[in-house]
Amino acid sequence: MATEVLAAPATTPAGPARRRPGGGIRGNESVAGWLFVAPVIVILGLFLLLPILMALWVSLTDWNGQGSPFTADVPFVGTENYTRLFAEDGLARRDLMTSIRNNMYYVGIVVPVQTALALGLALIVNNRMLRGKGFFRSAFYFPSVTSSVAISVVFLFLFANSGAVNNLLGLFGVDGPEWFADSRGVLHLLLGAVGVDSPPAALTSGGPLGLTWWDWLSGPSVAMTSIICLVIWTTSGTFMLMFLAALQNVPVALDEASTLDGAGRWQRFRHVTLPMIKPTTFLVLTLGLIGSWQVFDQVYVMSQGDPAKTTLTPAYLSYRTAFVDFNYGPGAAISFVLFLIIIVLTLFQRRVLAERDEPRRGRWWRRRVPEGS
Repeated sequence: MATEVLAAPATTPAGPARRRPGGGIRGNESVAGWLFVAPVIVILGLFLLLPILMALWVSLTDWNGQGSPFTADVPFVGTENYTRLFAEDGLARRDLMTSIRNNMYYVGIVVPVQTALALGLALIVNNRMLRGKGFFRSAFYFPSVTSSVAISVVFLFLFANSGAVNNLLGLFGVDGPEWFADSRGVLHLLLGAVGVDSPPAALTSGGPLGLTWWDWLSGPSVAMTSIICLVIWTTSGTFMLMFLAALQNVPVALDEASTLDGAGRWQRFRHVTLPMIKPTTFLVLTLGLIGSWQVFDQVYVMSQGDPAKTTLTPAYLSYRTAFVDFNYGPGAAISFVLFLIIIVLTLFQRRVLAERDEPRRGRWWRRRVPEGS
């Protein structure tokens, strides 16, 4: 009897299915993502990146503001505008160095004071025993949402010769200065109070970048001091909210555990609270540093660089050079010098804060290594 054997057709093992590049669910998500962000990229490119590139080109030319800066009629000077600011003796370099000196004193006072004040206000309104927290938060934050121009005008009246500040000083027998007409530096005034009225010869014979050492060591002028008081008062409220949000994220159990371990109020603040809010502290310092180097509106409204250029800042100098003196090339160059200063100082600040954490992390690692390893 014959039997029929049905042989199944030979089949080869199926390999993984090939997908077309960009196909599948992930590919569709990528395309959709680019479509969503495309409007933002176009807007940032047209209104941020393109103007920056145009300003960079202007800083390399001698454009006078008439016509287009991209025509062949505009002289191309290369890095001459930057060379004039740093390597050539003249008014341009002296004004830039004077503005940088003024801004250094401004930053050195505003950033630490406004950070400490903002943290102190945040600790006050974060106290669980405080009543009327909403009122105090609104009161501390109110100056930050008020127009800086309006507040600057109010401060002009407060610091006038017959204003409220001088009248208050008069109650204590102190003759108030002419705040916006006094170009003397605060450090020079302090030295004059102890009998040092004339600078030593060693400080007047030379100095870096066109200014004498006596000029660099003048301190902020009396006029700049009033602007510093205004800025600290108006900016601390914003940073207070940042610190307040960070303090509310600190675990209560951690603070209570440190209290049970016998830590005092200062020890809890130093070893528990400050490390927990360090990212916010870095953010506040960075924003304060950037904003302090970009100060413009208060100077424009209150002093316009006077008296004797003691309130002149790089941002206002860039504006005055370009839009008042119509030297758009040097004005744009000053703005890029200011941009470079901000970038360098921000990176330096970040590196310093990171290095302060490295030894602590090392000690934490060594404490947890088993003795036998």
